[in-house]
Amino acid sequence: MSEWLTKTLTLNTGAQIPIVGLGVFVSRDPVEQAKATSWVLTALQAGYRHIDTAWIYGTEKPVGEAIKASGIPREELFVTTKLPWNHTKRVQWSIDQSLKNAGLDYFDLYLVHWPHSVAYDENESRPRNPDGQIKLDETGNFNDTWAEMEKVLASGKVKAIGLSNFSIKTMEELFKTAKVMPAMLQVEIHPYLAQDELLAYCKEKGIAVTAYAPTGYAIVREDPTVGEIATHYGATPTQVILSWHVGRGVVVIPKSADAGRQKENCQILNLSEVDVQIINGLERNQRICNKPDEFGNVSGWSMERLGWM
Repeated sequence: MSEWLTKTLTLNTGAQIPIVGLGVFVSRDPVEQAKATSWVLTALQAGYRHIDTAWIYGTEKPVGEAIKASGIPREELFVTTKLPWNHTKRVQWSIDQSLKNAGLDYFDLYLVHWPHSVAYDENESRPRNPDGQIKLDETGNFNDTWAEMEKVLASGKVKAIGLSNFSIKTMEELFKTAKVMPAMLQVEIHPYLAQDELLAYCKEKGIAVTAYAPTGYAIVREDPTVGEIATHYGATPTQVILSWHVGRGVVVIPKSADAGRQKENCQILNLSEVDVQIINGLERNQRICNKPDEFGNVSGWSMERLGWM
């Protein structure tokens, strides 16, 4: 087992979160979602103790099944899930559904998945207007949602609460009413989108940061500069990129259903300062995972409204 699977960061709650975790995002195909049980189990058997899922991924149940099959004591695991954007008016109900899905008594971390709300439709988590745009629910705001999240925290059903896809702009608005400071912010970060200003802001506020899509997919992994550095270390491009993240104090949750790559992904390198600066130089403010659609929006909100400009 890699030593990096046991290394942790301390949240502002005092809890320890493993710095390398497993992301459990899959397509909307129920068959693919069900398959996650087997590869989450291989990750747990390889030593992973941090698992990141979400209601909208459809993988809370497979994660719970894998945890049960692993026989690993619950207290040795760190499990994150997320409040979906269409449950912002039913937060207490939603956390109970997530706990039931996973067969768990609590989650270690519960994130607001998006700053905006989508209209509730029990049969469709991504309802759309006739023009094809996401059907938003503008009758409330994320300040109201966060107040409900604080109630979930007080209930003991989760050990910490945090945010996903928020920006400095949206967090500043949230902090006008928040009573509990978020423990975590999860956002897209990779060498083409380094998010330096956002990282500095979170550090000042005592908020830990997790990178989703941390390798930047093939677009970044196949960058010639990354490839050259990987060759120098006798490593893979993925290992180089994940090591860059960890060196910045960022939690990473790469997804892999392959047992071999799961083991490779937790082999963190000690990159030289020269190589770190070379990777830093790849920054181009390029979103790869969540980029504007044909309407200029990301899941219903403009880049300006998200604070992603």
